[in-house]
Amino acid sequence: MTVLKNIFKDRIFQISLVITIISLFFARPRISDINFHTLYSVTAMLCLIQIYAYLHVLDILAYKLTSLADNTRKLTLLFTLLSVLSGMFLGNDITVLTLIPLYLNVAKKYQLPQIYPTTLIGMGANIGAAFTPWGNPHNIFIVSNYNVPANVFFAWSTPYLIVSLVILIATCFFLPKDHIPVNQTENIHVNWRMTILTTAVFFFFGVFSIVPIYYPMIAALLLALLINPRIYLKIDYALLLTFTLFFIFISDIQQIPLIVGLIHMTVYSEGSTYLTSIISSQFISNVPSTILVGKFTNFAKALLLGSNIGGFGSVVGSMANMLVLKTFNQHSSASKRKFFKHWTILQFSGLIILTIVGWLRIYFNI
Repeated sequence: MTVLKNIFKDRIFQISLVITIISLFFARPRISDINFHTLYSVTAMLCLIQIYAYLHVLDILAYKLTSLADNTRKLTLLFTLLSVLSGMFLGNDITVLTLIPLYLNVAKKYQLPQIYPTTLIGMGANIGAAFTPWGNPHNIFIVSNYNVPANVFFAWSTPYLIVSLVILIATCFFLPKDHIPVNQTENIHVNWRMTILTTAVFFFFGVFSIVPIYYPMIAALLLALLINPRIYLKIDYALLLTFTLFFIFISDIQQIPLIVGLIHMTVYSEGSTYLTSIISSQFISNVPSTILVGKFTNFAKALLLGSNIGGFGSVVGSMANMLVLKTFNQHSSASKRKFFKHWTILQFSGLIILTIVGWLRIYFNI
């Protein structure tokens, strides 16, 4: 019952369900338009992410870093860098849901800054998730839809990571270096045998067709069953269903000549695809935006850059943005209005800077 409630209260799922139902009045979906490779990949990814969360790997890393920091700037920098690293492997959603409550608990205990560090941790999660094909669901779609080889994908994502990291680290130095007491590491038990086994399944994930994708999907589901069947209750089924609905929606609108013509007008070049992806992400979030735009363009690099940069900016730019605000409101003792103001300024500053950098990469073919 809880699973169904979580699915139907998901805002992006609600929107995708409504527009898909509307699209069914104009056309009928074609089974060939549904990218099952992407759906299998997303299923495996969502399952593996929840296994890692259950095993508390990220928790112990966060507490280890907390015990090393002796001032506010170092603590923020360590948490931000951990959020980048975690985002690469566990995705931005799990990173945000794990690290922000951990940081805020420490911040409240020692009266540390809450607004600025939380914002940077959230932005770090988005940056890290953009670097790997499994970090973001829409990255999986791009790799699957365009058959992007590993070396090509990382050639596209590495410059983005470097520039974003430089900006992120630079902003950390605006924080004061107030002394904080050394924290004792929490005694968290980690099942390293299962962690290693999960990692082995993860690396044979199949995103780059090392093995057929249904093998790692089945392995991930069996691993969750072996560790604890309750992990199934934590999987983000709303996201998986949203992907399915958007494939159906796009299959429908592909059969409407007027709409196809309008979309083609906005993705006629690499630059237009890039800007369309960024702008549409601000209104419908970067996952559905990528699926929509991706069905009408062959400019994979522009779509990858645009969808990941489009995750910055508005609250709906990415699901992680909404989770940052929700988690802060639940765990922080600081002003929610002040946080939203500062968060918005930093988010749109990052969006503008990265949009310019991305445009230069597209224009000069870097």
